[in-house]
Amino acid sequence: MADEEDELQETELSYDQKKEIAKWFLLNAPAGEINYVAKDLKEVLSDEEVYNEAAMEAFPVYNKSHMICLEMPSRAGEVIVSSYSEITENEYLDPRTAQVAIVDHVKQICSKVRPAYDEELPSSYIEEFRSALDAEIQRYVSESYPKGVSTVNCVKGKDADGPETDFELVVLITARKLSPQNFCNGSWRSVWHIDFQDESQVLDIKGKVQVGAHYFEEGNVELDAKKEFQDSTIFQSADDCAIAIANIIRHHETEYLGALEVAYSKLPDNTFKDLRRKLPVTRTLFPWQNTLQFSLTREVEKELGLGNSRNDWLFGLEIHVKAMYNKLVFTNRKMEKDCVQTAHLFKVPNVLSSVKDVKPKGMRDSSSLRSCLMTSFFYNY
Repeated sequence: MADEEDELQETELSYDQKKEIAKWFLLNAPAGEINYVAKDLKEVLSDEEVYNEAAMEAFPVYNKSHMICLEMPSRAGEVIVSSYSEITENEYLDPRTAQVAIVDHVKQICSKVRPAYDEELPSSYIEEFRSALDAEIQRYVSESYPKGVSTVNCVKGKDADGPETDFELVVLITARKLSPQNFCNGSWRSVWHIDFQDESQVLDIKGKVQVGAHYFEEGNVELDAKKEFQDSTIFQSADDCAIAIANIIRHHETEYLGALEVAYSKLPDNTFKDLRRKLPVTRTLFPWQNTLQFSLTREVEKELGLGNSRNDWLFGLEIHVKAMYNKLVFTNRKMEKDCVQTAHLFKVPNVLSSVKDVKPKGMRDSSSLRSCLMTSFFYNY
């Protein structure tokens, strides 16, 4: 007994181990589901201190990586929580409204806002490019993403006051469709870095798209797709640059979305089919092309000798039917259903007609035997 108690003490998780495990679950929650995970974790841990510390560390990372959108007070707009707009741990800049949102990460709310300071905003020269691009991206997102939100931040060279200076803008696009009552949630996140190089008069564009989806009705299927892009265009005026950049982003995202739709439309007929077992344990495929000519009667007579000895043949027939069924490889549910409905698979009428004159012990007549066979066959199916 003492040895068992010592073993239990040795396997007890430490405070840090519990916290790290809790953080892992929170950080890996699908889009829009972290609060459900947090609620269950709180009950499982039964330790308020461990949960609170894990939540304080995990929620900010999760919110920024998923680029969640929070409504600002007084309907001032929405702010995207991301590392590109972060001023302090709980403050995030919305350059479109020139306001800073103060965020409660665990509650996932924007508690209040304040005007942005001058040093937190880009110069007038940079703002000309930023606002022009922001308007074009906002137009594209409103056309392409239901309830999509976008923003454009300056992450390098925001103090530039004229040409001959390099700077970098980042376009953020996020859209979510949460429908937990229908057991599915999904999100789209894209980040585009635009490097304005004055000397070479070129704009280098690098993007990354992340698509996540979770379907959990009678199962648990999760999609996590990522794609990176690279492109370029020439340095022009603010309005011309904005149009060119928006068209490039539109092209790549539309093309990627189309490729995803094609790829996943082929899953049932190709990918999932390849995951199925090619052959049964007998290493023999069922001849589907000759299904209508397949006769179980010959197999029964051959293996059980119905014409010679009929002792215990009913038991043997039942075993044989099971064995024949186990040899089959149904490629889809419809084929399986059709075979049963048409009754061609085992030629049940042929089997029954072959025993019309047989009266095993305990049976009043051959019709009782046929009824027993029919019931036994479909019951075992």
